[in-house]
Amino acid sequence: MFVSNLKSIREKKGMRVKKVSDELKISRITLWQWENGKRTPSIDNLSKLSKLYDCTIDDLIDKKAE
Repeated sequence: MFVSNLKSIREKKGMRVKKVSDELKISRITLWQWENGKRTPSIDNLSKLSKLYDCTIDDLIDKKAE
């Protein structure tokens, strides 16, 4: 599931919400909403997340990545 993967991968990379939000130029609330299933990132932001986390978009959305 995307929501749990997004948070899990961020935590495994040792990244804080503030660092990710600063890197992506988004608010911490936006990242929180993504990680809690309230909103879904655009494909552009998915691409940025995958680069930041050094993983594929499939890793972010694929259930096997959990």
